[in-house]
Amino acid sequence: MLITISVPQAVDDNGLISHFEPAASDASSQLIEEASTPITLIPTGAFLLPAFCDLHLHAPQFLYQGNGLDLPLMQWLDKYTLQSEARLDANPTLARRVYTQLASQLIENGTGTVLLFGTIKVETNLILAECMLSAGIRAFIGKLSMDIDISSPDSRKLTYVERNASTALEAVTLFLEGCGSLVNQLPPTRRLIEPVLTPRFVPTCTNELLAGLGNLSEKRNLKIQSHLAESKEQAERVRSEREMDDINVFEKANLLTSRTIQAHCTFLQKPNFQHLTQKGTSIAHCPLSNSYFSEEPFPLREALDCEVQIGLGTDIAGGYSLDIMSAMRQAVMVSRMREGVRSMDASRSSDTKVSIDWVESLYLATRGGSRALGLEGIFKIGAPFDAQEVAIYDTYTNRGIGALNYFDLESRLEDERIVLDREMVEKWWCLGDGRNRRHVWIQGHPVKDT
Repeated sequence: MLITISVPQAVDDNGLISHFEPAASDASSQLIEEASTPITLIPTGAFLLPAFCDLHLHAPQFLYQGNGLDLPLMQWLDKYTLQSEARLDANPTLARRVYTQLASQLIENGTGTVLLFGTIKVETNLILAECMLSAGIRAFIGKLSMDIDISSPDSRKLTYVERNASTALEAVTLFLEGCGSLVNQLPPTRRLIEPVLTPRFVPTCTNELLAGLGNLSEKRNLKIQSHLAESKEQAERVRSEREMDDINVFEKANLLTSRTIQAHCTFLQKPNFQHLTQKGTSIAHCPLSNSYFSEEPFPLREALDCEVQIGLGTDIAGGYSLDIMSAMRQAVMVSRMREGVRSMDASRSSDTKVSIDWVESLYLATRGGSRALGLEGIFKIGAPFDAQEVAIYDTYTNRGIGALNYFDLESRLEDERIVLDREMVEKWWCLGDGRNRRHVWIQGHPVKDT
């Protein structure tokens, strides 16, 4: 058996890792021997992994997850997105039900940290914050800011927009105060929700609103999230209306900072990535939703080579899966398809490969997304204990767990010791699911026990 670093001796009262050594070390042995409460054990056939980080998710879109993905982006927003957001803003009971279920399913999928888009109504976003806080999830929550109506003439009976920039900025201030009221009485390490400035994207925001949000971010040191260069239609619309690309619009408003996370970025090129690196701006890569709404795949390898900080997002409901494991697999798959195109192009035969492997995707799903939010995403002394226990092999039945098969191990001798290796973990990465996830901890607190 292997000992976790989890409770309570190796994690302090603030949920921070205070001891991190092999279970067989002298210090670990002493810790175990002197333990005054039961020690949590990780059985042979299981391992600890940092909890996943979902760097881009639209909380109200969980209401219609899996619908309408046959439509182009702007039509989909008009038919589904704006309608669902308005519906939740008008029905707090429904909003609480949707957000409570969202929090529960995030935990089931091993997601401990999430960056959320909300709606435009302050009260609905505070319900979202309450639901995430109650579930014990580390959540960065954005009240939408948008003062331009993008609904089509056919649906103008719905006007889902804030009256003007001044009204939108006042609402953001109220949201900031509301989030503060939710956590101010809690110990600092239990303040697991944080407000994030959230201009939906350039087509929904006047230059006045964007500039106001930029000033507010700088004044209060607030994080920012939005969408950047997601689709051809969106990019051309911005260029036509603002006479510049949306990356330039964001920079002009002081919204490209080291506190900024931009989703998608599929239509950016190497010079843009280099510029984002200089600014310290991070990217939320959402391979599934890109497949539906972006005419081009995101150049992930090129962005990584430019040292842009990147994490993975599910982009519910532009992506239909809430599982970051799906996002990892899709990120690798898309990159492999891009590599196939590159290798078949004789004119680019000497170019650097553009694919990533499963280990790199696992980094993006944990450490990559966490770093974009100013967190650790790894196990080390002083870091929050955000972890999941993944069980892949049952030593009592000699069989893999869930969809996993390890045929060579089924005939092992009873006293043979099982040592997990890279190939066994890779099999989990390809085939694993919720049946393999036994426990989840956030800031040292158990939020899932199987």
